[in-house]
Amino acid sequence: MTLDPEIEAKVRASFARQSLMTTLGAEIADLGPGSVLITAPILAISQQQHGAAHAGLAFSIGDTAAGYAALTLFPPEAEVMTVEMKISLLRPATGERLLAEGSVVKPGRRVSFVRAEIHAETGQDRRHVATLQGTMIPV
Repeated sequence: MTLDPEIEAKVRASFARQSLMTTLGAEIADLGPGSVLITAPILAISQQQHGAAHAGLAFSIGDTAAGYAALTLFPPEAEVMTVEMKISLLRPATGERLLAEGSVVKPGRRVSFVRAEIHAETGQDRRHVATLQGTMIPV
């Protein structure tokens, strides 16, 4: 199933207005109905004291990927906001970049349950480093 071009344009325009994503070097790599892939390099500004990506980077792109995944299923006039989000950190996020694969677990009229899987990538090596789950509402 392909994403409606109007919804895709809306998601990309909304993402472009997020100054934090610009600061982090994050980009939308893929969009589909109920799914969004966001990538971000692990820059010096987003590392913690051991050289791994800070959990704040994983959370930021994971929350955004999950939110925009929900937005792809909301009515055209709606925007999206996070109600709550939980992160489980599985291992240090070392590598060249992080990938956040956001998806809708259960869509709803008022609240959608979402998830994001975060992977750290170096070349062809990809490691699962975090999982987020939460809820989004249309606004």
